[in-house]
Amino acid sequence: MPEIKTELIALLNRALEMEQASRIQYLAHAEQIKGVDSEPLIARLKEIASDEGKHEGIFRDLIGNYLDGEPSMGIDKTHPAKERMEILTLNIAGEKEAINFYKTIYKKVIENKENLTYAYETLEHQIRHVIIEEQQHLAELSVLIG
Repeated sequence: MPEIKTELIALLNRALEMEQASRIQYLAHAEQIKGVDSEPLIARLKEIASDEGKHEGIFRDLIGNYLDGEPSMGIDKTHPAKERMEILTLNIAGEKEAINFYKTIYKKVIENKENLTYAYETLEHQIRHVIIEEQQHLAELSVLIG
């Protein structure tokens, strides 16, 4: 297997573990939100969790079907929180971390276009799409925090 594929598999498996943790964290945080005006925030956290689950599927597909690797079943660290502001602050930090890391993967794909003959376009498109969705999550959470 070419070195770039091995490197991308490792990076995408790390991304997969981040997404698996994020999904669980958003769902757990949604259950911690309490109060009269909580329903919209609970719904949004659950919607973001669903998006993270879709990202997991994208990363698994890229690893297994385009790079001939084995998707990780591991999970990154999660961060418990109970208060609304703490939940929003933690998840904003997580979205920023994900965006920065995924941009690193995206750059690696772009720099190695010639070595990814039958996977480049899909890798480039899918990773860029995940970055865009994570940026949307960051914007939405930032509005909620004020």
